[in-house]
Amino acid sequence: MRHVLNRWGRTARNWLTRRSRPLRRAGWIRRPLFTDGSGRQSCRYFLYVPPGLTTADAVPLLVMLHGCRQDAATLAHGTRMNALAERQRFIVLYPEQSLRRNPLRCWSWFVHDTFNGGGEAALIADLVKRTVSRYPIDAARVYVAGISAGGAMAAVLAYCYGRLFAACAIASGVMYRGAESLRDAAAVMAHGSRSAPDLVARAAARNSSGCVAFVPALVIHGDQDATVHPGNAAQIIEQLRAFARYAGGVSDPLTESPELRLSGSVRAYRQQDYLHNERILLRRIIVEGMGHAWSGGDERHPFNDAAGPDASRLIWDFVSMFRRG
Repeated sequence: MRHVLNRWGRTARNWLTRRSRPLRRAGWIRRPLFTDGSGRQSCRYFLYVPPGLTTADAVPLLVMLHGCRQDAATLAHGTRMNALAERQRFIVLYPEQSLRRNPLRCWSWFVHDTFNGGGEAALIADLVKRTVSRYPIDAARVYVAGISAGGAMAAVLAYCYGRLFAACAIASGVMYRGAESLRDAAAVMAHGSRSAPDLVARAAARNSSGCVAFVPALVIHGDQDATVHPGNAAQIIEQLRAFARYAGGVSDPLTESPELRLSGSVRAYRQQDYLHNERILLRRIIVEGMGHAWSGGDERHPFNDAAGPDASRLIWDFVSMFRRG
């Protein structure tokens, strides 16, 4: 009997060894241009793969979208997201806007083709799908986050490719389809959108692509943001609450929790949750005294505020609560 068990054990170890191999590359990986299926669009991208992963793992993926006047490396270093990914064991994907497409590296969240699910939104979605297929990633735990123009693009992806993402985070962003031209975009950033969030949410829910689904979201904004008006955060939440009814199968309006005032390392912040059947689906965080920046970031890099709270940790704690069914 012992002989049979020993032989079974050796067979099991050999089977696992063949199927569970360390990944050949880990750490900060710069990838060549990714070209979409049409061959017309491309972008450079970077990956952070925490050491110790094997081909048999199934870890989450967080897609990080930079803002204007940033690139992938600046976002990674400023947010310190790679250090968090190493501790929490998830892979981070950093798509990078090309200078040829936009001299300030702004994502084109206000262009018709993109906010209808084509253009740069389709390019990023295709890149996400390829990354999931090539790395040991759990497809039910794919998340997207971004700041400023990257936050606006994260909203576009959540509305147009909701079935791809389990949760999202929008930092210093604007609501989906808040602007439909570059001129409109400047006005929305300064004052908020003139479009009714409810009507835009209802139209988005009628999209026939088959990719539409409600995505739980964290919205974070500084109350002294002079680049993207803080009122945009309220519009994003209003729009998402409506979209939860129209596309998320939520029959009743989301209920509001009492607003909490919490202490960060230096700055305080106000947090409010929105729930359905006692389950949190939306969270709004307003950081007191902060301008247009990533909260708790490394101030050696632009658009980061070291005073806290730690937005990277807040984002991960929120999105990691969710799985795509």
